[in-house]
Amino acid sequence: MRFLSALCVLTVCLIMGQSGSKAAVADSAANGFTVKISVPIQAAVPEVYRRFIHDVGDWWNSAHTFSGSSHNLSIEEKAMGCFCEKLPKQGGSVRHMEVVYVAPGERIVMTGGLGPMQPLAVTGNLTIQLVPANGGTRVDIVYAVTGYLAAGMNSWAAPVDGMLTEQFTRLKNLIERGAPDKNEVPAK
Repeated sequence: MRFLSALCVLTVCLIMGQSGSKAAVADSAANGFTVKISVPIQAAVPEVYRRFIHDVGDWWNSAHTFSGSSHNLSIEEKAMGCFCEKLPKQGGSVRHMEVVYVAPGERIVMTGGLGPMQPLAVTGNLTIQLVPANGGTRVDIVYAVTGYLAAGMNSWAAPVDGMLTEQFTRLKNLIERGAPDKNEVPAK
């Protein structure tokens, strides 16, 4: 898994300036952090929810996978479901997070340590809330992480905020512009 925090943060800053996304490290301490992100998407809630769950391989950045391909990702839409990734070359799999709460079209909550946090003594709760707003959907994301890291968990807050902001901006771009990496409005 490639986790290029400096480049990621710079990219996310550029994307956020063009996307209307609002992101912030809500709090940060040696034992944990919370990031809060709000992404407006010009599409109805059912469409955003469907694309979030069923098209994760189309919007998640492959650079943030173990297999190198986001099309190996899936999200099971049920309690005790898996946000998982197939590892075809090794014949294995990765459980990124466990689904603990699903209210279709409204909210999904998952628990676990994303990506490079998996081997650390940490856990987190990721809540994704979909709210009708301004003729579209506002996606509110809260990821609260706690655990032990000798250097302090606060060192992970900004890179995690950047990575999650990138992913949900890609979801927005896929829905609104037809491709996850398009940040500008196509000329007509």
